[in-house]
Amino acid sequence: MSTLVRNKVDGWLAQALPGRCVFCLAALPSEHPWCEACFTELPWNLPACPVCAEPQPGAARGRRCGHCLRRPPAFDRAWVPLYYDAEVASLVQRFKFDASPRAGRVLLELMVVGLPPAARSWPEALVPVPLHPRRARERGFDQARWLAARLGRELGRPLARAQRERDTRTQRGLDRGERRRNLRGAFRLPAGLPRRVALVDDVMTTGATFDTLAMACRQAGAEEVQAWAVARTPPGRH
Repeated sequence: MSTLVRNKVDGWLAQALPGRCVFCLAALPSEHPWCEACFTELPWNLPACPVCAEPQPGAARGRRCGHCLRRPPAFDRAWVPLYYDAEVASLVQRFKFDASPRAGRVLLELMVVGLPPAARSWPEALVPVPLHPRRARERGFDQARWLAARLGRELGRPLARAQRERDTRTQRGLDRGERRRNLRGAFRLPAGLPRRVALVDDVMTTGATFDTLAMACRQAGAEEVQAWAVARTPPGRH
């Protein structure tokens, strides 16, 4: 199905089925686009590493993962409420590759609901993970900027724009170390960032992109950096 057709279907569903759960189409008693049963059954990222949000076994609850113990990332902590799996993966794919506004709105609401109140009031600015201009033109859509702009309005926080200096090769299929090397020197920000910034993207895989962007933010004046995303890729699917 083409992007245009998908967006028309999304728009038709939103108009024809108001007050219906986006997942099961049940009638909704609340203002959220999901019912309580579907919300409970979503693939929540719990427990997770308190630094990088990598999914953890229950026995490791609250402890730093091995990656963060061996090489702490340049960001201080990550908030990523969901796994990239099942209905969440489907929403992300429709949002990212088909520019579905309906899927984007649902992901944005899930992100806001998944952020603790203290986190929502913490940043002084949001920094979307930038696409290289060539890729943005080819795709016709920048999902991180879309999310960050609307999240910024929701939280009352401004955006700070990073530039992608190099059009790096795809991260798909690369391990954690290869991803870091691939991204080295890829981002730049103007000096004068506020002290506390949150980086925003739709999906977090190994955290290498957030790590590299966090380094650039610190070079531009940020003292504390958090990484925010909607979903975390489970281990073994990087």
